[in-house]
Amino acid sequence: MTDTTSTAPADTDTAQAVADTAPNGAGAIRTDPTGSGAETARIRPVAVETAAAPAAIGPYSQAVRAGSLVFVSGQLPIDPATGEFAGPGVKDEAAQSLKNAAAVLEAAGSGLDRVVKTTVLLADMADFADVNAVYAEFFQGAVLPARAAFAVAALPRGARVEIELIAAA
Repeated sequence: MTDTTSTAPADTDTAQAVADTAPNGAGAIRTDPTGSGAETARIRPVAVETAAAPAAIGPYSQAVRAGSLVFVSGQLPIDPATGEFAGPGVKDEAAQSLKNAAAVLEAAGSGLDRVVKTTVLLADMADFADVNAVYAEFFQGAVLPARAAFAVAALPRGARVEIELIAAA
């Protein structure tokens, strides 16, 4: 990440706050704490799309790459080759959702090994153990992603599971 300096005129009293440099030397980000919008570094989001995962079923991107992060939209268990749900069980649905997410990450230049956070949405919390078993097959290693799991009233197209991810690019 490039550290930039303020472009604000010298006669303004706009203070620039500099975040501490991360221990890994990632650098600092300068922001305008006054909220005037005088940011000195801008992140330009880029849409990520791939035919290896189902197309978005609404007005959103499969993923967005912003700076050094990739935000993958919730992936339903749709097989991109058939347009139908994987199945018949929730384990099949969870595996397909994660395969779809992996394909989107690959299109963004990332992968499951770079995932830092997941959100798992379940139509029925009773499916948690089965989904968790499949999830454990996809995420292994010393550092596992942070995760939240929620039961929701319903998911699009009657899916039983939907999984979204945030990963390092």
